[in-house]
Amino acid sequence: MNFKRSAGIFSAWLVLFILPSMTLAGQSAKVLTHVTTGEQTIEGQDLSGAKKMAVRKALEGAVQNAFASLVSRQVFASNLEFLYDRLLPGTEDFVIIYRVLDGIQRKNNYLVGVESKIDLARVEKYLQNARILKKGGNNPVVLMLVAEQTPDTILPRYWWGKNPQAYTSLAEPVLKAQMGENRILFAHSGTDYPDPSFYSIQFSSIYDTRAAMDLGQAMKADMVVLGKAKAFESFNRMGDEKAFDAMIDLKVYDLASQTLVVQTDAQATATSQTQTQGSTQALTEAAQTAGQELGQKIEAFWSQTLRKENRFDLVVEGNNFLTRFISLKKRFQDIRDIENMQPKEIGTSHAVLEILYKGSPKQFADAVLLKTFEGFGLEIVEVTPDQVKIRFVENQAAVEVQETGPEMILEKTKE
Repeated sequence: MNFKRSAGIFSAWLVLFILPSMTLAGQSAKVLTHVTTGEQTIEGQDLSGAKKMAVRKALEGAVQNAFASLVSRQVFASNLEFLYDRLLPGTEDFVIIYRVLDGIQRKNNYLVGVESKIDLARVEKYLQNARILKKGGNNPVVLMLVAEQTPDTILPRYWWGKNPQAYTSLAEPVLKAQMGENRILFAHSGTDYPDPSFYSIQFSSIYDTRAAMDLGQAMKADMVVLGKAKAFESFNRMGDEKAFDAMIDLKVYDLASQTLVVQTDAQATATSQTQTQGSTQALTEAAQTAGQELGQKIEAFWSQTLRKENRFDLVVEGNNFLTRFISLKKRFQDIRDIENMQPKEIGTSHAVLEILYKGSPKQFADAVLLKTFEGFGLEIVEVTPDQVKIRFVENQAAVEVQETGPEMILEKTKE
């Protein structure tokens, strides 16, 4: 198999291109670096056009990877139309900088390898505006696992454990509607349930708490609601009508602390001449009561969690360290929820501070990212319950790059 290399198109390694959407330092601190490939068929003798489209496809692959890094697999899969119709057509808006590593002509196709830096903060904001991604972590995301049993079924139905069955839940949409009034978000919508095997998670039983929390973490939820809803015919009657009872028992687990934090149960009774109508009505009424109570309890817990004081280490590193570290500490004075800050270790290229913050480490990291600096930006390297790690990054907006090849690979967007 022979490959014809295209010489002269890309001068050495560094063919760089900065798009006009470059933002100020600090505003694009969330950056993802990717190496992706693109392939385009050469139509006629239009080699130049094929090169441009191949690079375009490589950059689209990088933006697609950025989207996938921000959401769960389930959310990604259910938003493919959004990806192809709205996100990828605006690829150039999310690419900070790229360089073409090399390109080759293979038969009637042109293939290219591209290294790019994607403005993850901008992608995140775009997804938030489209209501695909939650904003700011102020509203909890909940994964619902509610097994359901009605008089016409011998065993409860569920979608997450062994031998799951396809079914339409009666209680779940009512629970979600009630909880939604308390600004609670959900890890999946409708009957578009995730497959735990995609995440290599197996349930030993319907109520396997460990597996439920693992699945919740895989789907980037904050809490898991695990429990059962059951409707059955009562021994009591009201004239010609039968009576139906419903019981709902739910437990809520906080994924950050891995503990049971909320529990609720509700009961309801309905009468009807038909089994379907009676059991549906009873489950609906019980779900309304349980959902209302659960929503209030979760909201109260979440509000306390958001304002709870947390003590953790802040690790800072990067080039030109001392000057930039002083600038960073000055900006900390603008973050009013920092209760205390004590140095633990100060070096010439790194520092460790103990932070007492009224909020979670993730909230602290989000607050820091809102700050801008002259000549440099910030990258949040890691956030854990015990540590936030920050790195100083160069302000790429100050870099002036001249194109060294005879052709532009991806033309600037005309405004």
